[in-house]
Amino acid sequence: MSRIESLHFQSIRFDGLATGPCLIVLGAVHGNETCGTQAIRRVVAEIERGELVLTAGRVSFVPVTNPLAYAHNRRMGDRNLNRNLVPTAAPEQFEDQVANWLCPLLAAHDVLLDLHSFHTAGQPFVMLGPENNTGTLEPFARADEETALALRLGVHRFVDGWLDTYAAGVARRVAAGVSSREADARYGVGTTEYMRAQGGIALTLECGQHDDPQAPEVAYRAIRNTLAHLRLAQLPAPEPVTRSEALRLYSVVDRIAEGDTFCRPWASFDPVKQGECIGTRHDGREVRADSDGYVVFPNPGAQPGQEWFYLARASDRV
Repeated sequence: MSRIESLHFQSIRFDGLATGPCLIVLGAVHGNETCGTQAIRRVVAEIERGELVLTAGRVSFVPVTNPLAYAHNRRMGDRNLNRNLVPTAAPEQFEDQVANWLCPLLAAHDVLLDLHSFHTAGQPFVMLGPENNTGTLEPFARADEETALALRLGVHRFVDGWLDTYAAGVARRVAAGVSSREADARYGVGTTEYMRAQGGIALTLECGQHDDPQAPEVAYRAIRNTLAHLRLAQLPAPEPVTRSEALRLYSVVDRIAEGDTFCRPWASFDPVKQGECIGTRHDGREVRADSDGYVVFPNPGAQPGQEWFYLARASDRV
């Protein structure tokens, strides 16, 4: 039996006696991001021991969403599961098989909490979906519900603008003649975007750096607060955070060549001043900030043609 054939998918479901919303919680969408896995298993154990009582609705926990990547303790198996997430009739890569199992499971729920971590140092944050709109990219009508939940996860930083910014990057790649999967706006669709397209609300919680011992605690608190806010469990209703910072992504810059390097070791949400050097291209050209803002998701190991870093500005969304 091959290594892949020995893998399996697992979801753990609990149903309360009363009616209520259906929540799904994901861990290890990226295999080296294990804080969600640890927190999910801790909460499941509490439910099974009777220490946490589920009274209404339904909760499905997926401790390891991408078992191939998890088995190798790496971000992905064959590709990034959190890009171009859609069922396919002809799966070619392992993540295609995950999508064929995961997408129907997401569609059967009302609310998604997707637990992640990141590779550079930084504070936890929530990725919000779009504001209410009737556009063609990501139409949405439940922003108030989504924001209300986000404010109760226990973190203070909120970021939005993901798919708009990704689509703008795609348009730039297309104009430059790039022909790859990254030159398609649908490639920016991950778990939360897919969930919203099915009518639900969805949040990605980035719980901290991969190895931060506090990251599983952030994930654990967020799961319990979500259960309480949705009135699925016998827990005190969480209060919204009173101190918050909202940022909006507005630009994505790709790495062009292996020789592209950062001017200094950036961490997510490091402030940057207009005109400050962020990186240097392989041919010596400098990439400078076009305004005051923040560097987000810097990836010094990005492959040429992929996202190198994002830029964000302050927002009054939250």
